[in-house]
Amino acid sequence: MKCLAFGLIICSFFTSFSQETNSEEFGKGLFNLMGKDSTWSAKIAARMQFLSSTSWTENSNGNYTDPQFNALIRRARLKFDGFVYSPKLRYKLELGLSNRDISGASQYTSDAPRYILDAVVMWNFYQNFELWVGQTKLPGNMERVISSGNLQMVDRSRLNSQFTLDREMGLQLRHFTYLTDSFLMREIIAISQGEGRNVTTGNLGGHQYTGRLEILPFGEFKSNGEYSGGDLKRETSPKLMLAATYNLNLNAVKTRGNQGTYMVTDFGFHQTNINTLFLDAMFKYNGFSFMAEYAHRDTENPFAANIDGSLTGDVVQKGHGLNLQSGYLFRSNWEISGRYTNIELDKNITGINPENQYTLGLSKYIVGHKLKVQTDISYLSVMNGSDELMYRLQLDVHF
Repeated sequence: MKCLAFGLIICSFFTSFSQETNSEEFGKGLFNLMGKDSTWSAKIAARMQFLSSTSWTENSNGNYTDPQFNALIRRARLKFDGFVYSPKLRYKLELGLSNRDISGASQYTSDAPRYILDAVVMWNFYQNFELWVGQTKLPGNMERVISSGNLQMVDRSRLNSQFTLDREMGLQLRHFTYLTDSFLMREIIAISQGEGRNVTTGNLGGHQYTGRLEILPFGEFKSNGEYSGGDLKRETSPKLMLAATYNLNLNAVKTRGNQGTYMVTDFGFHQTNINTLFLDAMFKYNGFSFMAEYAHRDTENPFAANIDGSLTGDVVQKGHGLNLQSGYLFRSNWEISGRYTNIELDKNITGINPENQYTLGLSKYIVGHKLKVQTDISYLSVMNGSDELMYRLQLDVHF
């Protein structure tokens, strides 16, 4: 409620003191404001996702019984973006309001809900160079960087939930250049704290360092479509992005780099260097889209141990994953999509069996990604374990 009240106060403030308020068409923000002297702007938007899901787990007889049903507000968010002083100095502030958005309170976040998703300033200080300062998504796997409001399916894959770098406090330097008239190359490097978002206890381990290289041999996608699910813009010529990301988290103290749980021992924190590699690709043409992601996490010392050598039970989630996803958008703005995800963690370390998930999705885009209904059904196959079926239905509304 405090966060909602804050958002309403901000909206009221902007409305009262701006030169003019422009009400855009649906999906382009609640308010678009400009200061009297044109030295600042603010676009204020809100979005909601309503999700229902039912899952069935295989029993000892090989039957799927005892369905588990859940309905919730998956996401509810307020977003503010614009520029201050100069169009070269942009900002983004995004706040989460749903329980899923703000969950994760702990002693490391001062026992406070994690309302802040993004709070970042972006400075285009020289030609094609831009410096980002604050908390935002790291340049990790493609699926993570795609907004949760622009996904092709109901939610991201199991690869993302296991290997993502997610959000982090730090610095990012971004640059792009055209090698030819159409061949675009983008580079990103980031230095960040290493323990995830909204951490207030400081740097408990070491810092993490991220580098990403993207190449677009056939030029830019329409409306940054490489970071949007499905080919809603219907690319009139083939478009492709190939990318690689490497992340080094020095003296990491969490089981999945800057994600997972803290590896606490009787003398402090278990610390180990964690290396994560992502390779991904996006292709779109005339309503057809294909996305591929590969992730690999490695470390030299995965077992957390006390001072006497006894294991605490916390281990680094070492392993790799593959995610392949494709879809076709019909002229009626119905889209059918499919996804295959494979996760193989080192069982000798994690005790977790390899798994494969197969998902079939159906989406109706009423106003693009801003108003859509999505549904999917998934089959999870776990080696030497219980398989699972899952059905989901979701409504997205983005003002």
